[in-house]
Amino acid sequence: MYLRYKIFKFAILLLSAFLLVVSSPLLFPTFYPSSTAIQAQTLQSQIVDAQILQSQTLQDGQAEADRLYEEGSQQLIQGQFKAALQTFQQLLVIYRKVGDRSKEGSALNNIGLAYQNLGQYGKALDYLNQALVIKREMGDRAGIGKSLSNIGQVYDNLGQYEQALEYYKQALSINRQIGDRAGEGKTLSNISGVYYSAGENQEALNYYQEALTIIREVKDRSGEGTTLSNIGVVYASIGKDREALDYYQQALTIIREVGDRASEGATLNNIAGVYNKQKEYQSALDYYQQALAIQREVGDRVAEGRTLNNIGLLLEAQNQTELAIVFLKQSINLKEAIRQDIRGLAKEEQQSFTQTIAHTYRKLATLLFKQDRILEAQRVLDLLKVQELDDYFNNVSGNNNTAQGLPNLLAEENINQGYQAIIDKEIELGKELSQLRQIKPENRTPQQEQRISELVKSQQESIKEFNNFIKSPEVNSLIKQLNQTNQGQNLDLAELISLQDNLKKLQQNAVLLYPLILDDRLELILTTPDSPPIRHTVNVTKTQLNQAIVEFRKTLLNSAINAKTPAKKLYDWLIKPLEEDLKAAGAKTIIYAPDGALRYIPLAALYDGEEWLIQRYRINNITAASLTEINTQPQPQLKILAGAFANGSYSIHVGNEVFNFTGLPFAKVEVDNLAQIVPNTTKLIDTAFTPEAIISQMDNYNVVHFATHGVFVDGTPEESFILFGDGKRVTLTDIENWKMKNVDLVVLSACETGLGGKLGNGEEILGLGYQIQRAGARATIASLWTVNDSSTQLLMNGFYTALESGKITKAEALRQAQIALITKDDTALGVQRGAIVSQRRQLREGLQPDVANHLNHPYYWAPFILIGNGL
Repeated sequence: MYLRYKIFKFAILLLSAFLLVVSSPLLFPTFYPSSTAIQAQTLQSQIVDAQILQSQTLQDGQAEADRLYEEGSQQLIQGQFKAALQTFQQLLVIYRKVGDRSKEGSALNNIGLAYQNLGQYGKALDYLNQALVIKREMGDRAGIGKSLSNIGQVYDNLGQYEQALEYYKQALSINRQIGDRAGEGKTLSNISGVYYSAGENQEALNYYQEALTIIREVKDRSGEGTTLSNIGVVYASIGKDREALDYYQQALTIIREVGDRASEGATLNNIAGVYNKQKEYQSALDYYQQALAIQREVGDRVAEGRTLNNIGLLLEAQNQTELAIVFLKQSINLKEAIRQDIRGLAKEEQQSFTQTIAHTYRKLATLLFKQDRILEAQRVLDLLKVQELDDYFNNVSGNNNTAQGLPNLLAEENINQGYQAIIDKEIELGKELSQLRQIKPENRTPQQEQRISELVKSQQESIKEFNNFIKSPEVNSLIKQLNQTNQGQNLDLAELISLQDNLKKLQQNAVLLYPLILDDRLELILTTPDSPPIRHTVNVTKTQLNQAIVEFRKTLLNSAINAKTPAKKLYDWLIKPLEEDLKAAGAKTIIYAPDGALRYIPLAALYDGEEWLIQRYRINNITAASLTEINTQPQPQLKILAGAFANGSYSIHVGNEVFNFTGLPFAKVEVDNLAQIVPNTTKLIDTAFTPEAIISQMDNYNVVHFATHGVFVDGTPEESFILFGDGKRVTLTDIENWKMKNVDLVVLSACETGLGGKLGNGEEILGLGYQIQRAGARATIASLWTVNDSSTQLLMNGFYTALESGKITKAEALRQAQIALITKDDTALGVQRGAIVSQRRQLREGLQPDVANHLNHPYYWAPFILIGNGL
């Protein structure tokens, strides 16, 4: 018996390997934004009968593997992605044991599809790329085409439309070469989705109609359903709502017939979107609820997040702001979970995903502002800032606060639990109804028809129950609780106390300033040590603000242009509304967490009509309050490791770009002067200034100073670098591995740490500071534009002169050095030592006249910002 069992088990392993090869099931989800979202998911099971081995025992083994494959295929079709994942992982083990590479590739493909539909895009790409390698190795042209198309779908979902289109076109070429009409139809449908995302609606419709003709020709009912639904999306986007609803209803009939639950949920969401646009809010909410139940059932987190977002927007349109916030919070927490899953992907792919979801963060922050729930809004902004840094470096983990996402208030949690119970009931009804609808009407028994009627009626009652719930006295009572909370502390009291305690511990009369740039306005949040957060709304559009930033930056880069006028305009928007609050708080230090393009300009250089802002306040930038230890005390005695590139020339190749550098004549003078100011300084000049020398010694010092070139590389920021005196470079990615736990400050006194001409959202500015802080340093000083070599040494001389006194903070030392340039009066530095007085006189006398006469222009004194801990 035991021997017969072993033979039977081996037969199963061997023959089940013949089941999946020639063509694996395909899903073709296309990512659509906002309320018109639909994820087209087409799956056609193509099981190849294994006819190689003939014994009865082996036929039994093949039948068992056939059953397993059929089970996995149905699970994918019906949206049971987690179950399908387990099934195909079993098959993968079998194929690897018997050494069947072709069937291994097909199993990998299906596992990738399951991960894709679960929103785990990193894992999806991993498995799909493994499948592609094997299909190419085997010369399986059909398999190659399908794998290429599937990989394209993942990039489509990530918002990487150009990359998706490239994969689709490769797949389409193969489909046509080998006469794979089914594959051709599906790939054409996917290409249509890319054109839709690019706003080329007519081109999208042309491709969809061509795809629909082929899909009907090959009798692919699942593909027909999703293509009809996608056509409806395009019509809805161009305002043809009647045509859109007609296509959606056609699609829904077919999708339910084949049991494609994920596409059913997406189509219901799209129907809701049309009704929402027409302000038929009750009908829209009914369809959103049905969609949400299905999306939770199948584990489609991306679609669920969109539907939650859409419900939130619908409730906001009905002035139910408290309920809208509940749903938007859930949407963001789902998006945060997905972002964690794609952390291993390339920066560009993560950034594309961020661009597709960032609107939800800003919408939620806006609603929280309206409710005066300021710290909750600030937490949302922290998450968005962490997200931007995460996209930039792929490695930002945030902290305990950001890792937890957005916590619910008690009343919100009770609302969530109440409606979740209703959704759970609807999920169970939907599962049974979906199974019965897959039976052709002519094959149903009278009992089955009766049961379908009962389930439809129960589903309608569940929808009414949901609608009654959100209008119920219980929910109204919970909303009143939220309103009462808003009128009180409107946030987690412990969180507010913690933030205020941090500000008090600084003993710097510090306040925290958070601006938020929205399309139609600017929101300012000011947190002080002794009062609830203060919010001001400024009526300036994002476009107007960005134009003013560009104009101001132009004047900052040219000392011959008067910078005061544009500086005054920005002052009036950013600081003037807060003047009385700053005065009441006795503010002396502004801890600044800039948003978007505001990161490209120094707050210090705003002008109130009489003086620059730096003449009134100490200023230090932070990435986000939750990411910065703002009150860690520095070490009492300065000990500096300083490197300078003064002589020589080097060419640095980064991709197709070549950067040419020559030594900085004043760099050695700057470091020599620094050593006179701070005797405990180690100098590394030119070829002695190597990465190895710096890395091996830097944690023995509390200040590390680089007088050299540094460059932000546009497009590949991880390749941005600092140049060393021996011609070697260290990239920002390399800095990730540095150990700087004892370092209080890193100074990049570089000629070209400035930015290129194209402004984005400024994540590279704070990203640089964060990366250095992540390596352990508490703060960074870096420049916002290409700096003047001679004026930089004068500024740095002043900074270290003030800092060496041991009585002031880094932020105050930088402030004093800047004021000394503005006023041309070194007494601001408290200079007493004769040698230092003489040194600064010589530095000033050595300046070119055009520099010496314009030192009070912000081009010379304002380029450097302090990022991180300002103590």
